[in-house]
Amino acid sequence: MTIRPALFFCALGALVIAPLPAKAHPHVFAEARLDVMLSQDGKAVESLRHLWRFDDAFSSTVVVEFDKNGDNKLDDAELAAVRDTVYTSLGDYNYFQLVTANGKDVAMRAPDDFAAVIDNNQLIIMFEAKPKEALELSGTVNFGVYDSTFYTAIDFLEDEQMAVQTLPDQCSRKVVRPDPDEIIQQNQEALTQAFMDDPAGGDMTKIFATRLELTCPANG
Repeated sequence: MTIRPALFFCALGALVIAPLPAKAHPHVFAEARLDVMLSQDGKAVESLRHLWRFDDAFSSTVVVEFDKNGDNKLDDAELAAVRDTVYTSLGDYNYFQLVTANGKDVAMRAPDDFAAVIDNNQLIIMFEAKPKEALELSGTVNFGVYDSTFYTAIDFLEDEQMAVQTLPDQCSRKVVRPDPDEIIQQNQEALTQAFMDDPAGGDMTKIFATRLELTCPANG
């Protein structure tokens, strides 16, 4: 079975005609971990390592859809089909990664390593992505994981689940968890227009994302 990206992870439903993102709600849930891997000298970001553990209901649906031999589990070939479907589905959404350096978007390469496993009846997705160009730790660099369509909720339950490898002493780290109600109140007109212009989500929605913020002395 081929699952279209819009059905697999990214759909808006009633949000297309709703005036505010508060009207949207996720249908798929995942608990996440993000590890920011630095260069040996600690001056640049080498890669982002992601782990997403999906909820029981969605995981069960995946097993049912991809269990070709009807044994109520996924063998290696069936898991490979899951992996390929997720990889393709998320490609148009930058694998839900939000990376900025001093307010500018950072382009990321498609992951070279991408895995899907079933553990304790839950689907787990793991992958590693690298910046397309050198990403120095200079000024403020932000990392988030977020579905702009609000269909999938990827949550970091503890701040420690957004980690950075051996952060230099001169740098600071904090996890920013925006308050949705405050954001909507402060940006109501802009958000309404953003959804009218782009029903599939848009740049404005990233202000809702939980993010890891690293601040280091500016280079140069």
